[in-house]
Amino acid sequence: MKIAVIQGPNLNMLGIREQNIYGPMTIDQIHEQMKGSASQNGVELEFFQSNLEGEIVDKIQECLGTVDGIIINPAAYTHTSIAIADALSAVNIPTVEVHISNIYKREEFRQKSLTAKSSLGVITGFGPFGYHMALMAITQIVSEMKAAKEAQQKAQAQVSQAQK
Repeated sequence: MKIAVIQGPNLNMLGIREQNIYGPMTIDQIHEQMKGSASQNGVELEFFQSNLEGEIVDKIQECLGTVDGIIINPAAYTHTSIAIADALSAVNIPTVEVHISNIYKREEFRQKSLTAKSSLGVITGFGPFGYHMALMAITQIVSEMKAAKEAQQKAQAQVSQAQK
């Protein structure tokens, strides 16, 4: 199973910016912890970060046919980007949205997510641990989807065999 982890603008500044909101961990430290959890579960992770909306859209589109799921923190684009929401909807890959801070305890403009409708769920306010929660969620969701597809294929094969 392969999961893309897509990080939005300013997340490359984690550990430096507003530690009272985002904590002291860097993006690299978060990714290293995720790799440890993923490897224990046979999951391959691909990491991407950009401050540019179009690059994030391009990356989401590149995920089509190459990954089983997406974990995304659109950061500030959460509240402004119809393009990212549309890209997530277009590829129709199981997606979990993550926010380090609790967006519902922040400024009013941060309390609305345009990208949430294109995600299966949103994890917000648990700090860097939210990424681990998202990894557990997307791994479970993708596994269940694969199992359901295999069961459906098996049932169809049995029906075809019975009709012969």
